[in-house]
Amino acid sequence: MDYKKKIKKLLETAIVMNASDLHISAHYPPTLRITNQLNAIEGEPVLTAIDSKGLAYSLMTDEQKIRFEKEKDLDFAYELDNKSRFRINVFIQRGMVSVALRVIVSEIKTLEELGLPPVLNSFITAHQGFVLITGPTSQGKSTTLAAIVDQINHQRAEHIITIEDPIEYVFKQDKSLINQREVYKDTSSFSKALRASLREDPDVIMVGEMRDLETISTAITAAETGHLVFSTLHTNSAGQTMHRLIDVFPAHQQNQIRSQLASSLLGIVSQRLLPKIGGGFIPACEIMFSNSAVANLIRENKTHEIPSVIETSGAQGMTTLNKSLADLVINKQVEKDTALKFSLSPLDLKSRINRKIA
Repeated sequence: MDYKKKIKKLLETAIVMNASDLHISAHYPPTLRITNQLNAIEGEPVLTAIDSKGLAYSLMTDEQKIRFEKEKDLDFAYELDNKSRFRINVFIQRGMVSVALRVIVSEIKTLEELGLPPVLNSFITAHQGFVLITGPTSQGKSTTLAAIVDQINHQRAEHIITIEDPIEYVFKQDKSLINQREVYKDTSSFSKALRASLREDPDVIMVGEMRDLETISTAITAAETGHLVFSTLHTNSAGQTMHRLIDVFPAHQQNQIRSQLASSLLGIVSQRLLPKIGGGFIPACEIMFSNSAVANLIRENKTHEIPSVIETSGAQGMTTLNKSLADLVINKQVEKDTALKFSLSPLDLKSRINRKIA
Protein backbone atom coordinates (compact mmCIF):
# COMPACT_ATOMS: atom_id res chain seq x y z
CA MET A 1 0.00 0.00 0.00
CA ASP A 2 1.19 3.55 -0.78
CA TYR A 3 0.68 4.91 2.74
CA LYS A 4 1.34 8.56 1.87
CA LYS A 5 -1.27 8.44 -0.87
CA LYS A 6 -3.70 6.56 1.37
CA ILE A 7 -3.41 8.94 4.33
CA LYS A 8 -3.92 11.91 2.01
CA LYS A 9 -7.14 10.35 0.73
CA LEU A 10 -8.36 9.70 4.29
CA LEU A 11 -7.58 13.27 5.39
CA GLU A 12 -9.37 14.69 2.36
CA THR A 13 -12.39 12.51 3.19
CA ALA A 14 -12.42 13.84 6.75
CA ILE A 15 -12.50 17.41 5.42
CA VAL A 16 -15.20 16.74 2.82
CA MET A 17 -17.37 14.93 5.39
CA ASN A 18 -16.97 17.83 7.84
CA ALA A 19 -15.58 15.46 10.47
CA SER A 20 -13.97 16.70 13.66
CA ASP A 21 -11.68 13.66 14.02
CA LEU A 22 -10.22 10.72 12.11
CA HIS A 23 -9.20 7.54 13.95
CA ILE A 24 -6.79 4.93 12.64
CA SER A 25 -6.45 1.66 14.59
CA ALA A 26 -5.57 -1.92 13.73
CA HIS A 27 -8.53 -4.32 13.37
CA TYR A 28 -10.92 -1.44 12.57
CA PRO A 29 -11.62 0.48 9.36
CA PRO A 30 -10.64 4.20 9.34
CA THR A 31 -13.30 5.96 11.41
CA LEU A 32 -14.62 9.54 11.43
CA ARG A 33 -16.29 11.48 14.21
CA ILE A 34 -19.10 13.53 12.67
CA THR A 35 -21.41 15.58 14.93
CA ASN A 36 -20.07 13.66 17.90
CA GLN A 37 -20.89 10.25 16.36
CA LEU A 38 -18.28 7.69 15.27
CA ASN A 39 -18.78 6.27 11.77
CA ALA A 40 -16.53 3.91 9.83
CA ILE A 41 -15.67 5.34 6.41
CA GLU A 42 -17.86 3.55 3.89
CA GLY A 43 -15.96 1.22 1.59
CA GLU A 44 -12.75 1.27 3.63
CA PRO A 45 -11.38 -2.15 4.69
CA VAL A 46 -10.32 -3.15 8.19
CA LEU A 47 -6.72 -2.08 8.82
CA THR A 48 -3.98 -4.49 9.79
CA ALA A 49 -1.36 -3.63 12.41
CA ILE A 50 1.13 -3.12 9.58
CA ASP A 51 -1.28 -0.73 7.81
CA SER A 52 -1.99 1.38 10.90
CA LYS A 53 1.75 1.72 11.58
CA GLY A 54 2.46 2.54 7.94
CA LEU A 55 -0.20 5.24 7.87
CA ALA A 56 1.07 6.72 11.14
CA TYR A 57 4.71 6.73 10.03
CA SER A 58 3.79 8.37 6.71
CA LEU A 59 2.76 11.44 8.72
CA MET A 60 5.99 11.71 10.74
CA THR A 61 9.46 13.08 10.08
CA ASP A 62 12.48 10.91 10.87
CA GLU A 63 13.03 12.89 14.08
CA GLN A 64 9.42 12.38 15.14
CA LYS A 65 9.67 8.63 14.47
CA ILE A 66 12.69 8.38 16.75
CA ARG A 67 10.95 10.32 19.53
CA PHE A 68 7.77 8.25 19.15
CA GLU A 69 9.67 4.96 19.38
CA LYS A 70 11.33 6.19 22.55
CA GLU A 71 8.30 7.74 24.28
CA LYS A 72 5.50 5.52 22.87
CA ASP A 73 3.20 8.47 22.12
CA LEU A 74 3.61 11.73 20.24
CA ASP A 75 1.73 14.99 19.60
CA PHE A 76 2.39 17.05 16.49
CA ALA A 77 0.67 19.11 13.80
CA TYR A 78 0.41 18.14 10.15
CA GLU A 79 -0.37 20.35 7.17
CA LEU A 80 -2.00 18.94 4.05
CA ASP A 81 -1.13 20.70 0.76
CA ASN A 82 -0.53 23.99 2.64
CA LYS A 83 -4.29 24.26 3.12
CA SER A 84 -5.62 22.11 5.95
CA ARG A 85 -4.08 21.42 9.35
CA PHE A 86 -4.49 18.50 11.73
CA ARG A 87 -3.53 17.99 15.37
CA ILE A 88 -2.23 14.45 15.64
CA ASN A 89 -1.61 12.06 18.50
CA VAL A 90 0.13 8.78 17.70
CA PHE A 91 0.09 6.15 20.43
CA ILE A 92 0.55 2.44 21.07
CA GLN A 93 -2.22 0.15 22.26
CA ARG A 94 -1.73 -3.60 22.76
CA GLY A 95 1.61 -3.27 21.01
CA MET A 96 0.07 -1.73 17.86
CA VAL A 97 0.22 1.83 16.54
CA SER A 98 -2.94 3.95 16.53
CA VAL A 99 -3.58 7.54 15.46
CA ALA A 100 -6.12 10.17 16.49
CA LEU A 101 -6.26 13.13 14.09
CA ARG A 102 -8.20 16.31 14.95
CA VAL A 103 -9.23 18.51 12.02
CA ILE A 104 -8.22 22.14 12.62
CA VAL A 105 -10.43 24.61 10.81
CA SER A 106 -8.14 27.01 8.93
CA GLU A 107 -10.30 30.08 9.49
CA ILE A 108 -10.10 31.61 12.97
CA LYS A 109 -13.63 32.63 13.86
CA THR A 110 -14.63 35.56 16.04
CA LEU A 111 -16.23 35.14 19.47
CA GLU A 112 -19.55 36.17 17.93
CA GLU A 113 -19.27 33.58 15.14
CA LEU A 114 -18.52 30.91 17.75
CA GLY A 115 -21.67 31.84 19.67
CA LEU A 116 -19.72 32.89 22.77
CA PRO A 117 -21.01 35.60 25.15
CA PRO A 118 -20.07 39.18 24.12
CA VAL A 119 -18.79 39.81 27.66
CA LEU A 120 -15.65 37.84 26.75
CA ASN A 121 -14.60 40.81 24.62
CA SER A 122 -13.38 42.38 27.87
CA PHE A 123 -10.38 40.04 27.72
CA ILE A 124 -9.49 41.43 24.29
CA THR A 125 -9.21 44.98 25.64
CA ALA A 126 -7.24 43.98 28.77
CA HIS A 127 -3.52 44.78 28.95
CA GLN A 128 -2.40 42.80 31.98
CA GLY A 129 -3.51 39.74 33.90
CA PHE A 130 -4.14 36.01 33.76
CA VAL A 131 -7.03 34.44 31.81
CA LEU A 132 -7.85 30.73 31.76
CA ILE A 133 -10.14 28.90 29.33
CA THR A 134 -11.07 25.58 30.91
CA GLY A 135 -13.22 22.52 30.35
CA PRO A 136 -12.92 18.83 29.44
CA THR A 137 -11.08 17.72 26.32
CA SER A 138 -12.59 18.47 22.90
CA GLN A 139 -14.79 21.30 24.18
CA GLY A 140 -13.37 24.11 22.04
CA LYS A 141 -10.87 25.65 24.46
CA SER A 142 -8.15 26.15 21.84
CA THR A 143 -10.68 27.61 19.40
CA THR A 144 -11.90 30.15 21.96
CA LEU A 145 -8.34 31.07 22.86
CA ALA A 146 -7.45 31.53 19.19
CA ALA A 147 -10.49 33.78 18.68
CA ILE A 148 -9.46 36.06 21.56
CA VAL A 149 -5.81 36.28 20.50
CA ASP A 150 -6.72 36.88 16.86
CA GLN A 151 -9.02 39.75 17.82
CA ILE A 152 -6.15 41.33 19.75
CA ASN A 153 -4.07 40.88 16.60
CA HIS A 154 -6.69 42.75 14.53
CA GLN A 155 -7.26 45.56 17.04
CA ARG A 156 -3.93 46.34 18.70
CA ALA A 157 -0.23 46.63 17.85
CA GLU A 158 1.22 44.14 20.36
CA HIS A 159 3.99 41.56 20.44
CA ILE A 160 2.21 38.22 20.85
CA ILE A 161 4.11 35.03 21.69
CA THR A 162 2.35 31.67 21.65
CA ILE A 163 3.76 28.44 23.10
CA GLU A 164 1.89 25.37 21.88
CA ASP A 165 2.12 21.59 21.61
CA PRO A 166 1.51 21.45 18.74
CA ILE A 167 0.71 24.71 16.95
CA GLU A 168 -2.94 24.46 15.95
CA TYR A 169 -4.17 27.75 14.49
CA VAL A 170 -1.66 29.71 12.42
CA PHE A 171 -2.24 33.43 12.95
CA LYS A 172 -1.93 35.86 10.05
CA GLN A 173 -0.15 39.00 11.17
CA ASP A 174 -2.29 42.13 11.14
CA LYS A 175 -1.61 44.94 13.62
CA SER A 176 0.40 42.72 15.96
CA LEU A 177 3.77 41.00 15.65
CA ILE A 178 3.16 37.29 16.32
CA ASN A 179 5.75 34.62 17.11
CA GLN A 180 4.45 31.06 17.47
CA ARG A 181 6.68 28.45 19.14
CA GLU A 182 6.04 24.72 19.08
CA VAL A 183 7.21 22.50 21.94
CA TYR A 184 9.84 19.95 20.81
CA LYS A 185 10.23 21.70 17.47
CA ASP A 186 11.13 25.25 18.53
CA THR A 187 11.70 24.69 22.26
CA SER A 188 12.17 21.75 24.61
CA SER A 189 9.29 22.51 27.02
CA PHE A 190 6.45 24.87 27.92
CA SER A 191 8.27 26.06 31.04
CA LYS A 192 11.54 26.80 29.25
CA ALA A 193 9.81 28.70 26.44
CA LEU A 194 7.70 30.63 28.93
CA ARG A 195 10.75 31.66 30.97
CA ALA A 196 12.52 32.72 27.78
CA SER A 197 9.49 34.69 26.59
CA LEU A 198 9.92 37.13 29.49
CA ARG A 199 13.19 38.22 27.82
CA GLU A 200 11.57 38.55 24.40
CA ASP A 201 9.62 41.76 25.00
CA PRO A 202 6.10 40.28 24.84
CA ASP A 203 2.85 42.10 25.50
CA VAL A 204 0.61 39.04 25.19
CA ILE A 205 1.62 35.44 25.95
CA MET A 206 -0.53 32.44 25.05
CA VAL A 207 0.45 29.13 26.66
CA GLY A 208 -1.32 26.13 25.13
CA GLU A 209 -1.72 24.31 28.43
CA MET A 210 -0.77 24.61 32.11
CA ARG A 211 0.98 21.25 32.52
CA ASP A 212 3.32 21.59 35.49
CA LEU A 213 4.23 23.64 38.54
CA GLU A 214 6.98 25.60 36.82
CA THR A 215 4.76 26.62 33.89
CA ILE A 216 1.94 27.71 36.23
CA SER A 217 4.32 29.65 38.48
CA THR A 218 6.00 31.45 35.58
CA ALA A 219 2.65 32.26 33.94
CA ILE A 220 1.33 33.82 37.15
CA THR A 221 4.54 35.83 37.57
CA ALA A 222 4.32 37.02 33.96
CA ALA A 223 0.76 38.21 34.55
CA GLU A 224 1.87 40.03 37.70
CA THR A 225 4.70 41.81 35.91
CA GLY A 226 2.69 43.59 33.23
CA HIS A 227 1.84 40.92 30.66
CA LEU A 228 -1.50 39.61 29.43
CA VAL A 229 -1.32 35.81 29.75
CA PHE A 230 -3.81 33.29 28.32
CA SER A 231 -3.84 29.54 28.84
CA THR A 232 -6.05 26.46 29.14
CA LEU A 233 -6.62 23.87 31.84
CA HIS A 234 -8.58 20.60 31.91
CA THR A 235 -10.94 21.45 34.76
CA ASN A 236 -14.73 21.52 35.04
CA SER A 237 -15.42 24.82 36.83
CA ALA A 238 -13.87 28.03 38.14
CA GLY A 239 -13.72 26.65 41.68
CA GLN A 240 -12.04 23.44 40.55
CA THR A 241 -9.60 25.48 38.48
CA MET A 242 -8.51 27.45 41.53
CA HIS A 243 -7.99 24.24 43.51
CA ARG A 244 -5.90 22.75 40.70
CA LEU A 245 -3.72 25.85 40.34
CA ILE A 246 -3.03 26.11 44.06
CA ASP A 247 -2.76 22.41 44.97
CA VAL A 248 0.04 21.79 42.48
CA PHE A 249 2.32 23.84 44.76
CA PRO A 250 3.93 22.60 48.00
CA ALA A 251 1.96 23.55 51.12
CA HIS A 252 4.50 26.18 52.21
CA GLN A 253 4.07 28.08 48.90
CA GLN A 254 0.29 28.00 48.65
CA ASN A 255 -0.43 31.19 50.60
CA GLN A 256 1.94 33.10 48.32
CA ILE A 257 0.31 31.65 45.20
CA ARG A 258 -3.16 32.55 46.50
CA SER A 259 -1.97 36.12 46.97
CA GLN A 260 -0.46 36.24 43.48
CA LEU A 261 -3.59 34.80 41.87
CA ALA A 262 -5.84 37.19 43.79
CA SER A 263 -3.95 40.15 42.33
CA SER A 264 -3.30 38.86 38.79
CA LEU A 265 -6.31 36.73 37.78
CA LEU A 266 -8.68 38.42 35.33
CA GLY A 267 -11.12 35.60 34.78
CA ILE A 268 -11.92 31.96 34.11
CA VAL A 269 -14.20 30.62 31.40
CA SER A 270 -15.30 26.98 31.67
CA GLN A 271 -17.00 25.85 28.49
CA ARG A 272 -18.79 22.89 26.93
CA LEU A 273 -19.79 22.25 23.31
CA LEU A 274 -23.33 20.89 23.00
CA PRO A 275 -25.02 19.37 19.94
CA LYS A 276 -27.37 22.04 18.62
CA ILE A 277 -30.95 21.43 17.49
CA GLY A 278 -30.77 21.41 13.71
CA GLY A 279 -27.09 20.44 13.56
CA GLY A 280 -23.71 21.76 14.62
CA PHE A 281 -22.54 22.70 18.10
CA ILE A 282 -23.11 25.60 20.47
CA PRO A 283 -21.10 26.57 23.58
CA ALA A 284 -22.36 26.79 27.14
CA CYS A 285 -20.12 28.72 29.52
CA GLU A 286 -19.50 29.36 33.17
CA ILE A 287 -17.89 32.80 33.35
CA MET A 288 -16.08 34.18 36.37
CA PHE A 289 -14.41 37.58 36.53
CA SER A 290 -12.08 38.33 39.41
CA ASN A 291 -13.82 41.16 41.28
CA SER A 292 -12.98 42.17 44.85
CA ALA A 293 -15.20 39.44 46.32
CA VAL A 294 -13.56 36.70 44.24
CA ALA A 295 -10.08 38.04 44.99
CA ASN A 296 -10.80 37.97 48.74
CA LEU A 297 -12.08 34.38 48.54
CA ILE A 298 -8.93 33.29 46.72
CA ARG A 299 -6.69 35.10 49.20
CA GLU A 300 -8.52 33.65 52.21
CA ASN A 301 -8.64 30.08 50.84
CA LYS A 302 -12.43 30.07 50.50
CA THR A 303 -12.63 29.12 46.84
CA HIS A 304 -15.56 26.79 47.61
CA GLU A 305 -17.65 29.97 47.92
CA ILE A 306 -16.83 31.16 44.38
CA PRO A 307 -19.98 29.59 42.81
CA SER A 308 -22.15 31.75 45.10
CA VAL A 309 -20.37 34.91 43.93
CA ILE A 310 -20.80 33.90 40.28
CA GLU A 311 -24.51 33.22 40.89
CA THR A 312 -25.10 36.69 42.34
CA SER A 313 -22.87 38.68 39.96
CA GLY A 314 -24.85 38.48 36.75
CA ALA A 315 -24.82 42.27 36.44
CA GLN A 316 -21.03 42.08 36.08
CA GLY A 317 -21.25 39.56 33.26
CA MET A 318 -20.71 36.42 35.34
CA THR A 319 -22.83 33.35 34.78
CA THR A 320 -23.03 29.78 36.03
CA LEU A 321 -22.86 26.81 33.70
CA ASN A 322 -26.40 25.81 34.67
CA LYS A 323 -27.77 29.24 33.81
CA SER A 324 -26.05 29.06 30.43
CA LEU A 325 -27.44 25.57 29.82
CA ALA A 326 -30.93 26.58 30.92
CA ASP A 327 -30.92 29.55 28.54
CA LEU A 328 -29.97 27.27 25.63
CA VAL A 329 -32.89 24.97 26.44
CA ILE A 330 -35.39 27.81 26.92
CA ASN A 331 -34.28 29.39 23.63
CA LYS A 332 -34.82 26.03 21.90
CA GLN A 333 -31.19 25.76 20.83
CA VAL A 334 -30.44 22.57 22.77
CA GLU A 335 -32.58 19.62 23.87
CA LYS A 336 -33.30 19.41 27.61
CA ASP A 337 -31.86 15.88 27.90
CA THR A 338 -28.67 17.02 26.19
CA ALA A 339 -28.23 19.92 28.60
CA LEU A 340 -28.76 17.65 31.60
CA LYS A 341 -25.95 15.37 30.41
CA PHE A 342 -23.51 18.31 30.43
CA SER A 343 -24.59 19.76 33.77
CA LEU A 344 -22.55 19.29 36.95
CA SER A 345 -25.80 19.73 38.95
CA PRO A 346 -28.64 18.19 36.91
CA LEU A 347 -31.29 18.62 39.63
CA ASP A 348 -30.58 22.35 39.87
CA LEU A 349 -30.65 22.65 36.08
CA LYS A 350 -33.97 20.82 35.84
CA SER A 351 -35.42 23.17 38.47
CA ARG A 352 -34.19 26.26 36.55
CA ILE A 353 -35.70 25.04 33.29
CA ASN A 354 -39.04 24.18 34.92
CA ARG A 355 -39.26 27.59 36.60
CA LYS A 356 -38.65 29.41 33.32
CA ILE A 357 -41.10 27.26 31.40
CA ALA A 358 -43.71 27.76 34.10
